[in-house]
Amino acid sequence: MSPPKHVDLLVLAAAAVVFAVFDFSMLGYAAAAVAWLAQRGVQVLANRRSGEALKAGNRQRAMGIIGATTLGRVWLMATVVLIVGIVERNAGLSSAVLLAALFTISMGSSGLAYLLHPEEGHGVQPR
Repeated sequence: MSPPKHVDLLVLAAAAVVFAVFDFSMLGYAAAAVAWLAQRGVQVLANRRSGEALKAGNRQRAMGIIGATTLGRVWLMATVVLIVGIVERNAGLSSAVLLAALFTISMGSSGLAYLLHPEEGHGVQPR
């Protein structure tokens, strides 16, 4: 059985309960949630554009899209954590911890899904 494709979104939803029950900063949760959902939207668009470029036979463009958007997504999350941390220190810490956990879970589930079902991966196929 493969891991859920969107397990990070399930963890994000569960984190809302954890933040509410343990009285963590809801500003930190809201900032992390907005940043995570925004970067996931960028990821979906980048994967779609990259797939189109691969189908057209343009591997350099596909890799450029993935590389640029990956860096942009990381900078987006780091900027949100910085701004929220300046506004409220505890909110910045809680949003940083939540985003780090979400990133780790997302990367882990993507890697595990690729290992379990490599034929469904979006990797570049050899010529």
